[in-house]
Amino acid sequence: MDKIILEGMEFFGYHGAQLEERTLGQRFILDVELFLDLRPAGSSDDLDRTINYALVFDRVQSIVCGRSYQLIEALAEAVAKELLEQFPADQVKVRVKKPQAPVPGRFTWLAVEITRGKNSL
Repeated sequence: MDKIILEGMEFFGYHGAQLEERTLGQRFILDVELFLDLRPAGSSDDLDRTINYALVFDRVQSIVCGRSYQLIEALAEAVAKELLEQFPADQVKVRVKKPQAPVPGRFTWLAVEITRGKNSL
């Protein structure tokens, strides 16, 4: 299956199980993969036959920077649901990375990753 990939989208949001996270906010990094047949776009060179990356970026940004979620699992579900409803992808994969999670110790980021299809809405 073909896919469109948006990797390393960075946003500031107010998500977390702890009150301080939802009050002070922090940086989130999202990766999104949209699965669809890209042959029509590739053979026609027509933007209307694919998914506009800029529109996907805008939708993800509006979700991450919109309401607050306690769990990044819920944030990932909201992104996946919106993308499947708004764009002609058969399936999406969403990874939400939290590089400043309030966990003692050193790490690059903690994350969740979900894969959802049109039939799982």
